[in-house]
Amino acid sequence: LDRQALPDPPPEAYALREYEAPQGELEQTLAGLWEELLQIERVGREDNFFELGGHSLLAVSLLERLQRQGLHADIRTLFTAKTLRELAQQLSDRSALVAVPPNRIPAQCERITPELLPLIALQQEHIDRIVAQVPGGAGNVQDIYPLAPLQSGLLFHHLMSPQADAYRLPLLLGFDSRERVERFVAALQAVIERHDILRTAVLWEGLPEPVQVVWRHAPLPLQEVQLSGAERGEQLRARFDERGYRLDVRQAPLLRGFLARDEAADRWLLLLLNHHLAVDHTTLELLIAEVQAHLLGEEERLPAPVPFREFVGQARLGLSESEHAGFFREMLADIEEPTGAFGLTQVRAPGTLAQARLALDEELARRVRERARSLGVSAASVCHLAYALVLARASGRDEVVFGTVLFGRMHGAEGADRALGMFINTLPLRLSVGGQAVQERVRHTHERLGQLLRHEHASLAQAQRCSAVPAPTPLFAALLNYRYSRTAGEPQRAGPAWEGMEVLFAEERSNYPITLSVDDLGEGFMLSAQVLGEGLEPQRLCEFMHTALQSVVQALESAPDRAVRTLEVLPAAEREQLLVEWNATAAPYPHEQCIHELFEAQVARTPEAPALLYEQQHLSYRQLNERANCLAHELRERGVRSGEHVVVLLERSIELVVAQLAILKCGAAYVPLDALSPLERQAFMVADCQARFVLTTRERQLPEALGVSRIDLDALSLPAGAEGDVRVPLDTEASAYVMYTSGSTGEPKGVVVPHRAIGRLILNNGYARFAASDRVAFAANPAFDASTLEVWAPLLHGGCIVVIDQATVLEAQQFAATLRRHAVNVLWLTVGLFNQYAKALREVLPQLRYLLVGGDALDPRVIAEVMRTGAPRHLINGYGPTETTTFAITYEVTEVADGARSIPIGRPISNTRVYILDRHGEPVPVGVAGEIYIGGAGVARGYLNRPQLTAERFVSDPFSPEPKGRLYRSGDVGRYLPDGNIEVLGRNDDQVKVRGFRIELGEIEAQLRALAGVHEAVVLAREDTPGEKRLVGYVRLSAEEEERPSLESLRQQLRTVLPE
Repeated sequence: LDRQALPDPPPEAYALREYEAPQGELEQTLAGLWEELLQIERVGREDNFFELGGHSLLAVSLLERLQRQGLHADIRTLFTAKTLRELAQQLSDRSALVAVPPNRIPAQCERITPELLPLIALQQEHIDRIVAQVPGGAGNVQDIYPLAPLQSGLLFHHLMSPQADAYRLPLLLGFDSRERVERFVAALQAVIERHDILRTAVLWEGLPEPVQVVWRHAPLPLQEVQLSGAERGEQLRARFDERGYRLDVRQAPLLRGFLARDEAADRWLLLLLNHHLAVDHTTLELLIAEVQAHLLGEEERLPAPVPFREFVGQARLGLSESEHAGFFREMLADIEEPTGAFGLTQVRAPGTLAQARLALDEELARRVRERARSLGVSAASVCHLAYALVLARASGRDEVVFGTVLFGRMHGAEGADRALGMFINTLPLRLSVGGQAVQERVRHTHERLGQLLRHEHASLAQAQRCSAVPAPTPLFAALLNYRYSRTAGEPQRAGPAWEGMEVLFAEERSNYPITLSVDDLGEGFMLSAQVLGEGLEPQRLCEFMHTALQSVVQALESAPDRAVRTLEVLPAAEREQLLVEWNATAAPYPHEQCIHELFEAQVARTPEAPALLYEQQHLSYRQLNERANCLAHELRERGVRSGEHVVVLLERSIELVVAQLAILKCGAAYVPLDALSPLERQAFMVADCQARFVLTTRERQLPEALGVSRIDLDALSLPAGAEGDVRVPLDTEASAYVMYTSGSTGEPKGVVVPHRAIGRLILNNGYARFAASDRVAFAANPAFDASTLEVWAPLLHGGCIVVIDQATVLEAQQFAATLRRHAVNVLWLTVGLFNQYAKALREVLPQLRYLLVGGDALDPRVIAEVMRTGAPRHLINGYGPTETTTFAITYEVTEVADGARSIPIGRPISNTRVYILDRHGEPVPVGVAGEIYIGGAGVARGYLNRPQLTAERFVSDPFSPEPKGRLYRSGDVGRYLPDGNIEVLGRNDDQVKVRGFRIELGEIEAQLRALAGVHEAVVLAREDTPGEKRLVGYVRLSAEEEERPSLESLRQQLRTVLPE
């Protein structure tokens, strides 16, 4: 279907129902008004206002014309009535408009007293204080009344930012002569004299509440300034920039002019600063239209001005505070925190403002209107739902709250659509974008907007108080401004008015970090985005909105019952980037060879090269292979078979490496245990992995009643002649090792890692080029998966393992000396140890080819100091859960920016895919937080004997071309940075890392609660001293216990079940 070729339907084409003539005088009157406003020939009693092309701006005109007929309709009724017949039934001959008392201050008044001010209660001393601040005294005071709701909010923010003034509307004009400037200023002054809001000052000091004071005469202040050099327009704007120049809102008019000569361009520059306290978008358009009328000499045709006091009176005397509060409590009572879209939540003083615009293509604009009309809703309703979808995807929530800019003129007072002043109001709108049908959500949004419009005069402060968001946290940080654009007049007539003038710069801005304006141009739509803060380009916001509108419209056309949360928001290019481009990590590596086979191939290449060094002992590749073969043959003789698990309870040593190799050669998987862990914990692991053999040494104590065969390697006499390789058929999906990590149930869980995962970590990995010249420190706990890299990186490249015992590792100076003595050039350290040892290792670090640090978040201050005083050739930040084999993501640190708060973890390594997904499994936009999912060849097989947990944490990869691709749900929260690197933000559960070990706080809490005398327990990870993370347990003891356990006794009991 060629949608572009379809003709535009005439308005009457949308009246699809069978025509039924209006009945009775009321329906006929209403139909006549619709025909006049909507410019259609015939309206039936079953027609819908919005289906026929009605919208909010036309609704204002309709309400005003109803008022002239002596009729009234609540704005909510107009939005919810489905037909003209229903609307007519709800029309009232009693206007709900409040009768605003007239201004009682006479001309040439010499003293203003309280009874002359019907809209505000002030004592005489307050009035006198006000009058004293007005040039000309009481004779120059036309009126005094309170602020409208949004004016109050604007004044609050204005006063809270004494060094800046964000609520100004700058307009820079160029003129070809001084005479044209003077004509324009005269026309502008004439408009000021017509409208009270343009002659208004705002006072608050020493008063019970802020007031606006209308002066009878308020000449426009026009200051001529001298400029020099080039770019004088930029100079003029910079001189009166919002960060350095504030309008004194205590002086009328709330408008200032600055004039300068630009000789280089042979023109005059006029910078006008309008303050938002007096002017909104519609007012600015009306003001320009009136200036144009004066320039054309057509001022006599202008309608009588509408006093702003009428609006203030309606707002102050209309719906009660309790009615407003009831509505907002029902909508917001359970909202406890703002919708943090794109991580931008701070409503703050002005910063660097970025802006972008994007026009909806003609076809999409037509389809938006077409779908809106078919549902009997406004196009604004469709746009509000689309924006809610954008914020939902950008915040990870299905319930979103954002600000919407209300027209402020919807209550139908006569002349409301042509009055000047600050009418708009910003109020919260809550929308749910979860599993509901998209068509139902569009209708719900339309109804909710109609309800909100009834409360358009409520204050934002009151709405916030009705939520559970604590002050001063803002209720929302994102804004949608749907507005209808007006034209100043017919272009042919307007041309002469603006001859010799041009607009050089104009800007409207809000104080919210995210603002999207949708300009309804009658047929098309223009999207305008403003962003204050880092992490979001305004062009992207426009593209998200464009995509969301496409998705909503397409769903309404073809699948109206589709769940709204499933609609796409990510533009196709960004989705491709996230899922494909940033995961293009495929690289060749010997994925069909097992680890021991790769080692044996290396032995054949470099048999006499040093493979293993510990103090004065050393083994060549040939010697290491022969010893491993001898032990493998012995294990096979004792019954070790493919697929079984063999426990290794050894400290770092030559024997440990030999044991791991021998077990792999048998086709079995090694299960390393922490020699320092409690016996009870060791017993659980041995039983859980169903091991029949434990490789250890004679002095090592084993848990009793394990029912396993103990093989003490230091007492074992291996027969000669068994040095040949053991040949056991095996593929790379076979288990290589089982490594236990903390479990939330109180028991550790075993991660089953296959051979191919180790190969992907070590060979052609994309983050480190290991080589035969490498001397790699083996300093990690064998039960910690850093040891996987420390052992196999050198052995599969012809390098040498340098074994460092625990006592040496725990003494910084001795550790440094050992690294220096053995010329270690590849070192892996946990973040905690690195932070402690950075200074002690300062002289050693430059000798390192690779320093790999991981297991927790890096401290930018420590990293910056290392980079400054003596950096290794390559400093790698490594990230990866045990379930994805040591590293999944790496980042090479080359510099640390001043003031950096974090170090990225980088990008996926070779043959690894990383996605950051929301709770529905959909990719989040760049810069948005989500859970890190890891796929590719490094993903483990699952948890041993935990099928349910395996199914929960290891899920199918819906984005992979491989049919059996799987993802590991890390539980870590991260986000993509614009350059494709990933930043970790924290956890989405109770898991923490201490000294590189992953710990489930729930496991420790479970063990604490199991202790005698403990009723409740909570465990936190605290970092009271930077770089020193500690676990702190809080317990509540049982009241019925006769003897309360001491803290020391609790510690002693924990040591029997948990490692130190």
